[in-house]
Amino acid sequence: MFDYTNTTTELSKNNVDTAIISVGATEQFGPYLPMHLDTLIAEKYAIAYGETLNAYVLPVMPFNTSEEHANYKGTVTISPNILTSMLEEIIVNLNRQGFCKFLICSGHGGAYWEGAFIKHINFKYPNIVVIHPHHQPDAWPTAIQAAGFEGIEEIHAGFMSLCTALWLCPEKVTLNPMGSEISGRNRIFADFMGWDKLTTDGCWGSYTPSELTVEEMAEKGRIFWETFIAKKCEGLREVLDEAYERKNSRVTQ
Repeated sequence: MFDYTNTTTELSKNNVDTAIISVGATEQFGPYLPMHLDTLIAEKYAIAYGETLNAYVLPVMPFNTSEEHANYKGTVTISPNILTSMLEEIIVNLNRQGFCKFLICSGHGGAYWEGAFIKHINFKYPNIVVIHPHHQPDAWPTAIQAAGFEGIEEIHAGFMSLCTALWLCPEKVTLNPMGSEISGRNRIFADFMGWDKLTTDGCWGSYTPSELTVEEMAEKGRIFWETFIAKKCEGLREVLDEAYERKNSRVTQ
């Protein structure tokens, strides 16, 4: 794996042709969790994918399309047009240097631009291939089971997020009750308005103090994300190489 701490000579000598572009977010995670969780997760993704593909890992972009959280102070949201334009500029410039394979990953679940952007860039630039690491549909349930998170109804900033933060940045966590039960009907409106209209405190999930220790919750967070990421790394090189070969062949079978 290579990253921006390497030299341009090292990248050239090793004929690196694959780049990892990861996008995090700076957005509210309820009243007691830090706003950079998605960026920390995106960094974990990028390192793992970079090691799997022996790729050039770019610094994580800390902003995303976070409109649903934008009414909470400190959240930064970027329009999809601006964000994808910047990503396209990065890809085009790296392609001029010989990079022809790209993987896009996002730590923010609300990054709906991702699929449309990848499809458009692959159509627009015939000599490159861009993929996402979503080829393992059982990765999430496998990680849920491994960490013992079965039965938890959470979208954002609940017990699972707390466990994640206790693993990644425990010094930034305040252990107070947060969240509340969210009506199932509210899911209909989740993409239409800010979550200040749909939740009591920005949490779509909840945490109530239990008998679990801080260390036990942090371990749950570690097991979940390491299992999830490892599963998504399985077969990733084969998917990327085959995608590139298929796109550059005359006949696709």
